[in-house]
Amino acid sequence: MSFVVRRARPSDAAALPAIERSAAELFRTDPSLAWLADTDVASVAQHCQAIDNAHVWVAENTSAQLAGFIRARDFDNLLHIEELSVSLGFQGQGVGRRLVLIAIEHARREQMRAVTLTTFRDVPWNAPFYQRMGFVVIAPGEHEAHLLDALQKEVEHGFAAERRCAMRLILP
Repeated sequence: MSFVVRRARPSDAAALPAIERSAAELFRTDPSLAWLADTDVASVAQHCQAIDNAHVWVAENTSAQLAGFIRARDFDNLLHIEELSVSLGFQGQGVGRRLVLIAIEHARREQMRAVTLTTFRDVPWNAPFYQRMGFVVIAPGEHEAHLLDALQKEVEHGFAAERRCAMRLILP
């Protein structure tokens, strides 16, 4: 199936919570993470705000159905990926990869020094996925402030600290 990746529009916001919920269903395959499929996702209003204030791209198929999205923010000449979600029915088709590549391309155009994110280190569609795209795990003590803050908020949300990591892709 063919997809177009484009900047999100305010009218897309209504579809994004359902995409995020659908993407989280994959966590049910890991009993220790199944609870994530039942947690709250960003509201339509929060997605609208992100579309206005952050970098949000969507993947849309030829039937104008949204398959996934990526949300990122600027931090001190870095682009930080906050969320990547692909609806369960579209996973495994390269949608996530295309969304990450558009964020990387944007960061390069803006002459940012790197792209960062936080993720699960041991979930196949998390850290190993990003490693295949060139991201590397950041060693303890080398985290930028925004990464320390993100990791701390994730622990407060209930994530096991030892399963989380920050990653970086240095841009030439």
